Amino acid sequence: MKRIFDIVASGCGLIVLSPLFLIVAIWIKLDSKGPVFYRQVRVGRGNRDFRIFKFRSMRMGSDKGSLVTIGGRDSRITHSGYFIRKYKIDELPQLINVFIGDMSLVGPRPEVRHYVDYWTPEQMHVLDVRPGITDPASIRFINENELLEKAEAPEKYYIEVIMQEKIKLYLEYVEKSGFWYDIKLIFQTFKTIIKTK
Repeated sequence: MKRIFDIVASGCGLIVLSPLFLIVAIWIKLDSKGPVFYRQVRVGRGNRDFRIFKFRSMRMGSDKGSLVTIGGRDSRITHSGYFIRKYKIDELPQLINVFIGDMSLVGPRPEVRHYVDYWTPEQMHVLDVRPGITDPASIRFINENELLEKAEAPEKYYIEVIMQEKIKLYLEYVEKSGFWYDIKLIFQTFKTIIKTK
């Protein structure tokens, strides 16, 4: 049921949002050099790597430095990038990942291999389910960039504090995962985005 819902919802979402995708794509191309999409390798279900679709919000070559972004102080983010990140528009192309089966609408956010390498065997149970576009940790840490901006050592703070809290929420989701719980989290996500912007 969850997979059928993912296919139908992501397919409809891609059709309905196609005009917005076109506008954002043109803006990104006019704003800075580089491709419209950013295809970063993330770790998915069963500890398998896949490439995630995101609208590019940073300048070319920015991923060769720190993997965390730090709010308004991060000069790597483009002008269009600040806007699409603020309203989570950069995440919308992940509907493609949902449609083809790499991801689900709801599930633990997929992490890069660099950070998964820090996980304990128990924490690796996060990878028992498909990663998602949203989950309880996404709602709880919707202001993650602002938290990292205040930290003296952002990457250290992410690994030792934020990531640990996120993983606890991921594991709770794995235990409670269910269709109606997913629907509830989708509505909570929309509500949180609207409330905080």
